[in-house]
Amino acid sequence: MMRKDLQYYAKKFAKLNVNRHRERGPAPHKPVLLISVIELIEQGKIRRNQVPLSPELISTFLKYWRSLVITDHRSDISLPFVHLTGDKFWHLSFYPDSETATSKGLGSKGVTAVRRIVEYASLDPELFKILQDPGQRVILLRVLIDSWFSGESSKIEQLSLIDEFESVKSQLLREGGATYNVDDLKDEENIVVRNGAFRKIVVSLYDQRCAFCGLRIISADGQDIVDGAHIKPFSEFRDDRFVNGLALCKNHHWAFDHGWFGIDEDYRIVIPRDRFTEEAAVGSREMVSFRGEKIRLPRDQKFMPSINGLQWHRKKWRIA
Repeated sequence: MMRKDLQYYAKKFAKLNVNRHRERGPAPHKPVLLISVIELIEQGKIRRNQVPLSPELISTFLKYWRSLVITDHRSDISLPFVHLTGDKFWHLSFYPDSETATSKGLGSKGVTAVRRIVEYASLDPELFKILQDPGQRVILLRVLIDSWFSGESSKIEQLSLIDEFESVKSQLLREGGATYNVDDLKDEENIVVRNGAFRKIVVSLYDQRCAFCGLRIISADGQDIVDGAHIKPFSEFRDDRFVNGLALCKNHHWAFDHGWFGIDEDYRIVIPRDRFTEEAAVGSREMVSFRGEKIRLPRDQKFMPSINGLQWHRKKWRIA
């Protein structure tokens, strides 16, 4: 059995199994994806051997794609994310409710479909360990550059200094968020990135605390138990302005989306009577005990939740 060491993966990276078009040349999707993964490992954004198709990964992929790819290949990160499995060092893990799913045909379904079905990708344990070492990591990066983007090492070095997802967040924050039309939604990659930025910013505006209960838990790798929730659903209104956002923990996000509580014009919690029963765990508060309390609000007044949006939500769910 061949030893899976640095030399083994250097050969793998140099000879990726890519589609080679007679006129356009070799498809650049897989090397761009691997360069992006290496950057996120370098930045400490990937600490475990789990690589989700996250807004951070997509924005990094797009950054390199726009600067390095000069052929007319179409940008679509879902293609290499799925088809890199054919190189035998990249593996997909599906969500439990997608146990019958396979990678066959999945790459053609687009980013949204892949994100819904695939929980994360992982590398061979040997490769992931190699990529933890800065010296070996730079060797594999050099192999990718020399094999697929010869002469572009200086450009790639400059690009690596730019945190693309943070740049998107900064731009959106200056704009107060964004609204989109139907045509905008056809660009799945950019919408996923900007929607992910919306959610991250909304949570930060509320100091990573649930507006309803005040819960604040952040993991060592920056994962947050609080969500950036939409007041009026994005699927219906395509509204990613921050005034259409609330920071809510997983439980209260679900409850808000299902009309178990609303928020009035004074930002006080409205809980309909006889809509649900509950039994709180020992030492915790029942949800109904929050009735009439004021939610936690963003520090910046210009990002206060939209009164119009909250009114729409109460009307939709008949919350009086």
